[in-house]
Amino acid sequence: MLISSSGLSKVKDSVKEKFFFGNEPTSDLLAILTVYFVEGILGLARLAVSFFLKDELGLNPAQVSALLGITLLPWTVKPLFGLLSDSLPILGYRRRPYLVLSGILGAISWLSLATVVHTTMTAIVAITLSSVSVAVSDVIVDSIIVERARGESQAQAGSLQSLSWSAIALGSIITAYFSGLLLQYFTIRSVFGITALFPLIVSAVAWLIAESPVSQAVEENNHSNHSTLKHQLEQLRKAITQKAVWLPTAFLFIWQAMPSADSAFFFFSTNELHFQPEFLGRVNLVTSFASLVGIWIFQRFLKNVPFRVMFGWSNVISVALGMTMLLLVTHTNRTLGIDDHWFSLSDSLILTAMGKIAYMPVLVLAARLCPLGVEATFFALLMSIRNLAGLLSHEMGAILTYWLGITETNFDALWLLVIMMNIIKLTPLLFLNWLPTADQTQPATLQA
Repeated sequence: MLISSSGLSKVKDSVKEKFFFGNEPTSDLLAILTVYFVEGILGLARLAVSFFLKDELGLNPAQVSALLGITLLPWTVKPLFGLLSDSLPILGYRRRPYLVLSGILGAISWLSLATVVHTTMTAIVAITLSSVSVAVSDVIVDSIIVERARGESQAQAGSLQSLSWSAIALGSIITAYFSGLLLQYFTIRSVFGITALFPLIVSAVAWLIAESPVSQAVEENNHSNHSTLKHQLEQLRKAITQKAVWLPTAFLFIWQAMPSADSAFFFFSTNELHFQPEFLGRVNLVTSFASLVGIWIFQRFLKNVPFRVMFGWSNVISVALGMTMLLLVTHTNRTLGIDDHWFSLSDSLILTAMGKIAYMPVLVLAARLCPLGVEATFFALLMSIRNLAGLLSHEMGAILTYWLGITETNFDALWLLVIMMNIIKLTPLLFLNWLPTADQTQPATLQA
């Protein structure tokens, strides 16, 4: 039976709506989503890195937290990568060559971890370079997403951001369970070697990005002044000095800078609860799935909810749920008849979903604020501030962990760390009025 042209058109529209959130599935978009997808796949080595630092290098929880904070440094200088991309074309192109080089750098970094890294210092260098690789590719595709979102409605911009994060979450889901399973049957360094293959995919799909040579684009659009560093810095200055920009950004920084105890919980899970790598892979699988659930909930029900309402309630609910970790660290869950494994899985699912719901509005707002001509630089600036806060979160967590005397064998004060962290996380509620009101959700875009 033949399908009419109108019927075929309806099928295409249905596919576009269901799988691409209403965006046209061009080769350009598919290439961008592939880069995000690979970013999620690289989570394959996340557990291997933790076990490598813990078992092979013999670091304690505070040291691991501090080291992982250092490896976040490339994400705090994303504006530099964006500035290089916007101002210094390679062979006439601002996007493709940087993606190719980032993929090659990532492959070299993971291959080094698989072969020649044996000390804490070389581990820091290799892991940091792998972060540089992902940060560069991330800022490039972020800039393209921002360019596509310009001039569209808030709902469409939110769809692009949701689609991007869905690609990351999908990649995470595919590799999450295997991140633990592989460690059951292969060495840590073998996992690093396998991971080294995936950044090369970024280099391969870079050529699918639809991009005109800079000279041609400048001539067609009569915006040659956009390529000058002076003009870009002026545009950034205009954006940053707007109260509607720096107040929400300051709130984002405070929100993300709350201390993290991920490293302490990792040691507690492996040493005290005796969780095996395979089960930790299941936890990663659950959290990756929860990210998709959070994105879907935001896209379906919450994308038009005012920022203040969204952040206020998500903060309170997250803190309340975070306190449930006390049941696990004091083993009260066992008294209640709840197995450690089931408790960890359910808690991770809910907390991750809540975190993703709270984070999506930030991406939408950031994309809407970017001035024309410096998309990569400005969006990277906003995101790097968030990443700087993440670095501070790790370091504050390391200080608290050390101060409370929590080590790889002593978890007596872990319950106190849980309480302190969750109380501190209520701090952003004091600054909710820094976020836009319901009638300020679409800030004016700066013009050249």
